[in-house]
Amino acid sequence: MKVEEFYQQFHHWLITRGPNYVGGVIIFFIGLWVIKIIRTRMRNRMIRRGIHSSLQPFFLSLTITALYVLLVIWVMNIIGWEMTIFTTIIGAFSVAAGLALSGTFQNFAGGVLILLLKPFEFNDSIQAQGQDGKVTSIQMFYTVLLTADNKTVIIPNGKLFNEVIINVTREGKRRLDFEVKVGYANDVEKVRGIIENAISTSSGLLKTPASRVGINSLEIDSIRYVINVWVQPDNFLTAKMALQEKIIKDLGAAGVSFPKAG
Repeated sequence: MKVEEFYQQFHHWLITRGPNYVGGVIIFFIGLWVIKIIRTRMRNRMIRRGIHSSLQPFFLSLTITALYVLLVIWVMNIIGWEMTIFTTIIGAFSVAAGLALSGTFQNFAGGVLILLLKPFEFNDSIQAQGQDGKVTSIQMFYTVLLTADNKTVIIPNGKLFNEVIINVTREGKRRLDFEVKVGYANDVEKVRGIIENAISTSSGLLKTPASRVGINSLEIDSIRYVINVWVQPDNFLTAKMALQEKIIKDLGAAGVSFPKAG
């Protein structure tokens, strides 16, 4: 009797629910095949469009994972499984994870925007967050700078992207500005000529745009000259030290007097 009852229940289940399970399995395998095709085409399209190599695995993984989740949910609906408990668990987990990783998500979003919008690129010299250095690495969560004194600085991308970024490399040249103070007893044109000659005979300076030498201000005990020259961004500090040294030596050799420290 029990065997006959079991057979009847199984027969009823097979007729009423069996087609759903068979359809769900068929849809599942077709879905896997379609996702595989989408993965290949998406990878090729990102390569053709020149999307940054650091972003390609992320976008690919995010899209494929989302498609897998949608496929599983679709199959579960076809089979007839209840989704209420499953949806509640996923929702609670998402809220908890969002609260715990809010800072991490901010850094991640900053990294994605940096790689997409490209305010700076690898090997650019930038000034940001009170730091000045060359970009040696752009990761999804942080950017690494190497300073002139060989310090490694790691800046979270969330803070980096939301603050001012000065890219000193992008334009291909950088203006070098500094000042020199001399006494009033010196001839103005003589001092200017010595400085201009030092600039014209120095190496590592760009010819265009033209350099500029002028009196910036008149002080109680001295005349303040401002010097503007253009250099390659990578040569900024070297050119600055060499030119300052040459100007001071040339002025001293010509008998130019400097104001006494008071």
